[in-house]
Parts: sequence; C-alpha cells; structure tokens
Amino acid sequence: MAAPLDIYAGPTAMTALKRHGFYPLLFKYFLGASGGPKWFVLTGLDRVIFPEWFQRRGGQVQVIGSSAGAFRAACFVQHDPLRAINKLAHSYANTTYPKKTNEFDISRSAKKIINNMLGGDGIMDVLTNERFKLHVVIAKCHGMMENQGRLAQLGGLTMAASANTINRRYLQQQFTRYIFSAPKSKFEINDPYNLETERLEFGYNNVKDVLLASGSIPVIMRGVEHIVDAPVGVYRDGGIIDYHFDLSFGPEPGLVLYPHFYPRPITGWFDKGLKKRWPHASSYANTVMLVPSAEFVNSLPFSKIPDRKDFKKMDDKTRISYWETVIQESDKLGEYFMKITEDQSIVDLIKPLPFECLPSPKINELSAV
Repeated sequence: MAAPLDIYAGPTAMTALKRHGFYPLLFKYFLGASGGPKWFVLTGLDRVIFPEWFQRRGGQVQVIGSSAGAFRAACFVQHDPLRAINKLAHSYANTTYPKKTNEFDISRSAKKIINNMLGGDGIMDVLTNERFKLHVVIAKCHGMMENQGRLAQLGGLTMAASANTINRRYLQQQFTRYIFSAPKSKFEINDPYNLETERLEFGYNNVKDVLLASGSIPVIMRGVEHIVDAPVGVYRDGGIIDYHFDLSFGPEPGLVLYPHFYPRPITGWFDKGLKKRWPHASSYANTVMLVPSAEFVNSLPFSKIPDRKDFKKMDDKTRISYWETVIQESDKLGEYFMKITEDQSIVDLIKPLPFECLPSPKINELSAV
C-alpha cells in the first residue's frame, strides 16, 4: 500500500535532518496556510504534532498562520491543543448557512467557530504560552478595499490582481501586511519582495478580532474594523498577501515544519493563476513540507480534498458527511507520521522540494521586521 504522506525538504533542511535525524528540537517554526476547508485533510497531523510530537522535547516554537491556518495555529498554542483542534474541526465541518446567505451570516458563523475553538481559556493561553508563540497575519486595506460594499471591493480586487500580475510589490497599493504576535516573542520575517509590514502585539481584547480578520475573505465576509491597539481601518484575510507564504524566519536558526495540502505553495491569493510565480529558494531552504500523497487523496470521497466550492456543489448532508469522512481518514497521516518519526525511517523518505524556486535575493534586499 502506498504511503499516505510525502515528505519534502529544502536543501538546508535536508542536510540537517540527514545529519541529526528528524527530531522536534530542530524545528523552531511552524506554518499554517490559508485555504479554507482544505485543512481538513491535515487534521490527523494536527492531532499529533502539537499534542504529542512537540511535547516530547522542549524548545520554543513560533507558530505562524494566516486565515484558516491562523485558526489552527490558535489551537496549537492552547493548553489542550487536541481538544481545541477537535472543536475547530467539528464546528467548521458542521457549519450550515441559509439559502440566501450574505456576508453578515458568514461573519457571524466565523465568530461562533472562533468562540467555540477558544473556549473560556484560549485567549489566556495565546497570551501566556511560553513554548508555543502565536503569530497571525492579516491584511490592512487601502483605497477601494476599505469599502464594505460589494462593488467597491470587486473593483479593488480587480485593481490588486492586475497590479500583482505586474509585480507582487504593487499589492501595497491596496494592502499592508500586519502581524500580531504573542507577548515576549522573538520573531522576524525576511520578505524577498520587501512588502511593507507592521508588527503589533496580542492583548486580551484583540485576539478574537485578529483571528476573525485573518479569515475574512473579501466580498464573502465583512472586513473587521476597530481592532483594539491597531490603527483605525478595515482588516481582511491574511491569505491575500500570504496565502501559502514566501517568507523566511528568524532570528533563531532552525527548521520550519509545514504540513500542507499541496506539494507546491502559492505565494499570495492573487498568484493562483501565475504559474511562473515560484517561491524563493531562501524561503524554503529550511522548510520541511508534510503533504498528503496523491494516492491518499485519490482514496478520499470524490478523490479530492475539501474546498469552499463544496458549499455550493453539495447539499449540507452530503458535504458534512464528506468532510467528516476526510477528517476521520486524515488520522492515517498522523499515525504514519508518528510511526516514521519514532523509528526515524522518515529520514530515508525525505525528498527534495517538488517545485522550482526563484533565486534568493541578496541579503541587503531582504526586509527584516
């Protein structure tokens, strides 16, 4: 039977793992990508990596996420990450909407999911966890994207997509990256595109709004306004800028663990159709990707992983049954990961990254914030 999981590593990560073995202490960073319900296929990995694997050896881990990846990241930093991820998976998978739904309905639903996932103690866990530090990416809007009206947003998105096609740096005309970090974090990013980035800190009164903003898809949901301790403005989905990430991290040297639903990351939301917009080599040199194998995906209902289109293509009963089946089947990934890391056979299974990379920019071109 084919393995359910493929393991890929950048060249620096490959060298380190071949030399030292595949151990938690080598990993200083963890990434959670945007992608809506696609993350259900990773639930089995989420159920073991923080609840079990990282618990075996100490060391601080910076947990970075955008959109749905931010929701997952907020689970991992809680005192009981397994309980949190199970609550998130259940509430997300069982979400239903009225036939004539609107952006208010979807935003209210997202708030309920966040409230359920955080429970009574989740906010304090975000603020006080000394081992696992949360970092959430959101996008502050400018120009037409500040407007809550549908037509204005569609116009802003069209302008942003066109500008991004010319040069990713032009996203700054419509958006600024904001990163909210847990207190007492030592965390830097290096962005090969030098996009303007602002850093702010989580406080008790802004955790929920930041998470909501990070998942607030333009047009589909309301932008989040009046985030406590943040500049006045409208904030939306962090995946607009950092969909699957093209960043490297510091200041601590260490590897990046990145469970991902696809074998190729897409830099930003507007880069989905840009086949030649590869990530930079500098961003993935230290990265290890855990990706469901093609054979595993083909074994799932409909031979695919979930996505937001399922809301329109399937009735609620069919969709929920399908999503819950994927969540259940994903446990095979977690079980396999624990087995091959326990006996260290994972080291012989690691393959080079399966995608091209752009040349690394010169050091003085990087933006450290």
